[in-house]
Amino acid sequence: METSSGPRTSATSAQHLPTEEYSAAPGQARPGTEEGGEPSVPCDLVTVPARQGLEAVDILRRGGSPAVGPVLHDGSCDTLGFLVPPGTADGWDMPGSACTQTSGRGLRIPAEPPVSGSGWLLPPGDSGPVTDPVVLREALGEAARMIEAADSI
Repeated sequence: METSSGPRTSATSAQHLPTEEYSAAPGQARPGTEEGGEPSVPCDLVTVPARQGLEAVDILRRGGSPAVGPVLHDGSCDTLGFLVPPGTADGWDMPGSACTQTSGRGLRIPAEPPVSGSGWLLPPGDSGPVTDPVVLREALGEAARMIEAADSI
């Protein structure tokens, strides 16, 4: 695909390089701070069915360290949304999930849920800044296998 800045290359979530705090998408810098020293954490949003998302949250939280960032749930509790580093949507290819891109604007993590009719399962401040997409992908895969095994019994 051609864009005004030249050809666009394909990326996958496997190309993210994990750090202690999070994985930046290829070509993305670590989030900084805004004026006044307030954290400035832009992010994309990975949405999954609630059952798989809840299993993934458990898996991530059992892993120790702040491997899971803020997590949203919709009002009907059908889906969960994991906040991930900006640019993750460019290479997200996990079946059964979707990653919403912030179009370079960088959704900022607010104190109140950013989507009407939603709420925080894990609010900002009670978790890491954002969820590492590589670790999230692994947890979602493990959760899907656990659900499949449980449903086949």
